[in-house]
Amino acid sequence: MAIVGFEFTKINVQRQEVAKGKINISNNVGITDIKKSDLQLGKSKQNGIRFFFEYKSSYEPSFAKIELGGVIIYLTDEKNAKEITDAWEKEKKIKKDVAEKIINAILTKCNIQSIILSNTVNLPPPVPMPHVNIATGPQEAAKEGKKDDKKERQESLKK
Repeated sequence: MAIVGFEFTKINVQRQEVAKGKINISNNVGITDIKKSDLQLGKSKQNGIRFFFEYKSSYEPSFAKIELGGVIIYLTDEKNAKEITDAWEKEKKIKKDVAEKIINAILTKCNIQSIILSNTVNLPPPVPMPHVNIATGPQEAAKEGKKDDKKERQESLKK
């Protein structure tokens, strides 16, 4: 039960105009279809499932969007493959443990790709980027406190 393939089948980024004021960015990911897909690996046939997905980043007020689509190939045993595909055909639902693996893999690849695409057309990144705040005050105070402790110990040893 492992993800063995990932491919983008659709990459689209559009920017209509320059936004003024506050920009809200919403991201959405969804599975659009599931199909059983046996894979030939060497001389053996493996049971696989193809998960088709869409990822969208919408910039509001409506001035830009990023759309990605693709397929994830998931290997599993025959029983599990049948359970997953039957549940999808009947209820459009995926078992929690499988859904977590698939959605996390999609988000990992799509978040990176959407950051690259947003940078290409001068949009803010659709996912928050880490920020570093360097504060010199508390660090210096902590170092000075350690020096004072050393001085106090040295003075107490002299007595």
